[in-house]
Amino acid sequence: MGALTGLTVLDLSRVLAGPWCGQILADLGAEVIKVERPKVGDDTRMWGPPWMLNNQGQLTKEAGYYQAANRNKYSVAIDIASEEGQQLIQEMVKDADVLIENYKAGSLAKYGLDYATLNKINPQLIYCSITGFGQTGPRAEEPGYDFVIQGMSGLMSITGEENQEPQKVGVAVADIQTGLYATVAIQAALWSRLTTGKGQHIDLSLLDVQVAALANQGMNFLTTGKSPVRMGNAHPNIVPYQLFKAKDKDFIIACGNDKQFRDLCIAIERTDLLERSDYLTNKDRVANRNKLIAILSAHFLAHAANYWVERIHAKKVPVGMINSIEDALNEPQIQARQMIVNIPHLQNQAFNMIASPIKLSETPIEYRNAPPQLGEHTFKILKRYKSDAQLNQLNEKGIIDGKANKEYEEKINID
Repeated sequence: MGALTGLTVLDLSRVLAGPWCGQILADLGAEVIKVERPKVGDDTRMWGPPWMLNNQGQLTKEAGYYQAANRNKYSVAIDIASEEGQQLIQEMVKDADVLIENYKAGSLAKYGLDYATLNKINPQLIYCSITGFGQTGPRAEEPGYDFVIQGMSGLMSITGEENQEPQKVGVAVADIQTGLYATVAIQAALWSRLTTGKGQHIDLSLLDVQVAALANQGMNFLTTGKSPVRMGNAHPNIVPYQLFKAKDKDFIIACGNDKQFRDLCIAIERTDLLERSDYLTNKDRVANRNKLIAILSAHFLAHAANYWVERIHAKKVPVGMINSIEDALNEPQIQARQMIVNIPHLQNQAFNMIASPIKLSETPIEYRNAPPQLGEHTFKILKRYKSDAQLNQLNEKGIIDGKANKEYEEKINID
């Protein structure tokens, strides 16, 4: 039994931020029902290649992007543009604790699926809206994309090499962080509901989240009035804390305090640097950054990266190689933490995913279901609200799509 077992979530979101939140809640034990468009589904279902291979080693239509954010969910295909589809979701809302959506601000009102309407149906509903720019402000009705948000938020102005073009981060960090903030906000609202008995509307903006996540860099500006700039792999507040080039390849040193710097100098046999007042404290090292980095950079060219990493690591100074994703997933530490899990998929019994990083001692994460196929659970879930005859009629009219569900039940028993 998971920590959130008994919680019912309707996930009307698509792409990444909302689905990421939904997957976290599902991992924690909530029943998350993913509501998708018939025959189309979540946009990311078609964001391939790469595509999953089936049991015979053939390509499927299951995109890796979609699979990254949708495990442990049930997929129900409903046409929300139809009046009958809207009524069906309103019926489901009566039993729901949480609804997640990431439609443009105000656009669900025409379907009767906005917060004001659904709050009247279920006053205890926690309704989480995730948009690019929020529910208010001059850009509220515009769609938001992670890449654009990374640029607008200032993140790209501090990412990349000095005097070269700005760079986005290699994953959609604004989306991922918004999914995490949404998870926190939903659980806070659920806790509040215990005392008030009332649900509430959560308004989350990718732009707000990424600005908040500027952390020390945002505060550096507010402190000095000067915008931080791109510094490559260097740190604006700590020295030495960056990438260095060895004889064969690059590696990373991250000295977080003066003791670590002393231990670093001992490890690399440069204790002469400890005799210079220019480098005794972090404040001194930041002020004399260029001189110190030039000395260290020349020194590290004498040996291979592994040589330096082993010596520095022995002194317990933060140091590491730059792994490929393959290298990272093969790290002994990652394997020891069981960060790759097998979750058999209908089309691929050997299907693997990156695990949740959440480790709970009493209510551990359970990997119950692989990311669902479109409409896989339409009939299974909607039997709670409609008779078989009614569901068949809705299916024939295209209001719902239960084809995938029927094929699924023919192949394996899900109950």
